[in-house]
Amino acid sequence: MDLKDYIRSIADYPKKGILFRDITTLIKNENAFKHTIDQLVEASKVFNSNKIAAIESRGFVFASAVSYLTNKPFIMLRKKNKLPAETHSVDFQLEYGDATIEVHKDSINKGDKVLIIDDLIATGGTAEASAKLVEMSEGSVAGFIFVINLFDLGGCEKLIEKGYKIKNLIEFPGH
Repeated sequence: MDLKDYIRSIADYPKKGILFRDITTLIKNENAFKHTIDQLVEASKVFNSNKIAAIESRGFVFASAVSYLTNKPFIMLRKKNKLPAETHSVDFQLEYGDATIEVHKDSINKGDKVLIIDDLIATGGTAEASAKLVEMSEGSVAGFIFVINLFDLGGCEKLIEKGYKIKNLIEFPGH
């Protein structure tokens, strides 16, 4: 199954000049979604991790299923002011603005090896901020898995240069 066939491309969303890769067409197809989760679980086996984290919100769709199937705790990396308990926070730049991402301080323990899963990587700002949250919590990043890599936007290269291990299921050009 070619997962690219299940990704819808939407021009000029969320702003003019962006070609948005929409995963809703993938997750609404039970066979494509199952195939994606199966591939993510298989890919996760090469990472030495004891926890699975995901970036809000589309990453939750994929990582929660991987967490369940691998019997590993699931950690939510959320936008500012979405978590009720004490948090670590990291501010970062998006392709189209500034953002803050947070994690509960008690979610990741010293020595935890955290695999971070998200639907897509573009410039890598959100992924890099997520890694900082794990490291602020005294855990280490076991690696990243992305369903989609927008290869010409450089996010994976940025993470690899910082020493992180990366796995993608499919690739598209960015803009």
